[in-house]
Amino acid sequence: MSGDRHPLFMPLILVGGLIFGFGLGFSQMARPEVVLNFLQFEDFGLLFVMFGAAIVSGIAFAVMPRIRDSAPLTGDRYERRLKPFDRNVLIGGALFGVGWGLSGICPGAAYASLGVGNVTILWALAGMFVGAYLQGAWRSKRAAADAAPAGAD
Repeated sequence: MSGDRHPLFMPLILVGGLIFGFGLGFSQMARPEVVLNFLQFEDFGLLFVMFGAAIVSGIAFAVMPRIRDSAPLTGDRYERRLKPFDRNVLIGGALFGVGWGLSGICPGAAYASLGVGNVTILWALAGMFVGAYLQGAWRSKRAAADAAPAGAD
């Protein structure tokens, strides 16, 4: 991220977060029981909320590069950033799914859930932070081991 952001960049990020959190709370998606009912194929409200968000985002991502060459607040060029589908994506997605199913909440909705008074969600948030930290430490250790010169035989 560049340091020469537009002065309204951070306030607009805050407004975006406010809208996101309000939308999650309003749609009841900040309640773990709603998420768990979706994962058990009993309530498809979450599917409609995610589909609606994907449509709005998809339209914005398709239209904005045709209107402007760069993002108005950052000046960054619009470009696709594709992540290859590899072993890490598959394993990480599976682990995310297990955690989502066990906790009944995903990261964004966890913060919104805390905002609507679900203090118990702090356990899930603590688990997310510890899990992310452990993954980062493990990856750093692997990278250091891979970069270390091999000993002479």
